[in-house]
Amino acid sequence: MKKEDLPDILPVFPLSNFIIFPRTTVPLNIFEPRYIQMVDQSMKSNRIIGMIQPKKTGELKKPDLYKVGCAGKITSFNETDDGRYLIILNGICRFKIMDEVDNDNLYRECEVKYEDFSSDLIEKSNEIKFSDLKMIFYNLKGLFKKQGYEINWNEIEKQSLDQTINTLSMASPFSLEEKQVLLESKDLSMRKEKLEEILNTYILDNFNNKTLQ
Repeated sequence: MKKEDLPDILPVFPLSNFIIFPRTTVPLNIFEPRYIQMVDQSMKSNRIIGMIQPKKTGELKKPDLYKVGCAGKITSFNETDDGRYLIILNGICRFKIMDEVDNDNLYRECEVKYEDFSSDLIEKSNEIKFSDLKMIFYNLKGLFKKQGYEINWNEIEKQSLDQTINTLSMASPFSLEEKQVLLESKDLSMRKEKLEEILNTYILDNFNNKTLQ
């Protein structure tokens, strides 16, 4: 997809402790009326929505939002017997919120820019080597075990290196703030460094949660 094909006004889905990256795929279970409406409207147009993390400030029903999120396209849609929507979202490009747009919808919309992350739309050769991931894998396996998470490591290791880093960043039991740091990392190499930095804080704290500041 080209940058000019991305909408300047984006419906946003604030979801805490949840991030996606370009060229990653995530399932979502939609059940709140406002997000049912958002998906309905999106399916009638370009099928693109923005995933964004809410901050811990602002109103309960309308929390402040982080400035950086990721746009994704709905590539699969199913409605359950009880009215929920099961969708598959494919990450496209990260965005920066410029302003929130007033509307009459139940869901929120924002004016966004993609320029800071235009490289997300370009297929890149590996920026890191598999050997760079050995210690990350070792430490993450310890963290997942400590936190009681079950991960199919064989499937993860079959992915490309960029998919591996992004999948681990998404799936890891990190704090909201730590995941936001990973999302905002400019490129894959920087994300790997931030991932190592976050993991080191957990190791020093014996794999207990210690948020990276």
